[in-house]
Amino acid sequence: MHKGPTSFPVPDEVLVRRFQESVDRASFEELFVRHRERVYRACRRFLGNGEAAEDATQETFTRAYQNMHRFREGDFGWWIMKVGRNVCIDMWRKQRPQAQMESADWTEELTSPAEDADSDLHLAIQRLREELLRLPEEQRRCLEMKIEGYSYQETAERTGFTVEAVKSYLQNGRRMLWLKMEGMLSQLR
Repeated sequence: MHKGPTSFPVPDEVLVRRFQESVDRASFEELFVRHRERVYRACRRFLGNGEAAEDATQETFTRAYQNMHRFREGDFGWWIMKVGRNVCIDMWRKQRPQAQMESADWTEELTSPAEDADSDLHLAIQRLREELLRLPEEQRRCLEMKIEGYSYQETAERTGFTVEAVKSYLQNGRRMLWLKMEGMLSQLR
């Protein structure tokens, strides 16, 4: 579970500013060291594969390096996680056509009931990820932070919402996901 921001001698915001002003590689390397493990864990959860998560983590920091000029004020940790999520989505989309082609070659005789159940679960997880991306930004952001282990208070501090607003966004986001996923989830029982 994430315990909140760790006190560093130099805050992330200062390192970002140094990098933006003079392409200070040491500042970027420090940001990488601070956030790499968290990005990797999130990519691994999303992709379900350690090797793919390593690739996604590397791509996340490559994109961050190339686009650091776009980062404005705010929470760098949240921004890098958003970049990582976008990288994972891109990787998942690229893999999807290949997976669909491979599954089209299978015949019904080759799949067992257990494999069908795994496939149904995989489809449900994919659909859940897609529905999460369709939620209003506030709900999605609060849900993502909850999944990453942030408390209500930490989420409020990082988003600028009140604790009550965070709770409301979480409740409404969960409800919307449940309504959209209800039929698919009942099939998995």
